[in-house]
Amino acid sequence: MRPARMLRLYASLVLAAATCLAFAQDTPSLSSGQSLYLPVYSHLYHGEVNTKTGKPSETLVSTHVSIRNTDMKAPIKVVSARYYNTDGKLLREYLPAPRTIPPLGTYELFVPRSDSSGGSGANFIIDWNAERPVNSPLVEALHADIREARTLLFVTTGLPIQSR
Repeated sequence: MRPARMLRLYASLVLAAATCLAFAQDTPSLSSGQSLYLPVYSHLYHGEVNTKTGKPSETLVSTHVSIRNTDMKAPIKVVSARYYNTDGKLLREYLPAPRTIPPLGTYELFVPRSDSSGGSGANFIIDWNAERPVNSPLVEALHADIREARTLLFVTTGLPIQSR
């Protein structure tokens, strides 16, 4: 075999392998349940440290948690949504009973701006399951402080921490 032809064959094989690897990484894995860690903030620190108090400025934000079933055919069941503060102390369970989310449906939770109990390191642990392997839900928290003179918005995303 000629060197140029071998080089083309080798390049084709490398390209095919890279394409398969990229496809495998882009294909979402199916799951029948997970625990998700969702970082949230009840307030943000910003600005300079005040020389009198030793603390930076603080802005309170509300948190809108969105749990979206991304599976087109099967429902999922959210079993719990536990809210923890910066110190890791459980503040409350936001879900009094398991909640079924239909295919492509969404379940929402809300932490008002006036509730600063979570602190700057608050988080939710959200447990969900399904009767069969499905697409994992998309879990996000939209944080907001909307006022006449300014708007502050940002999103955090849940990460799986334990598979079932």
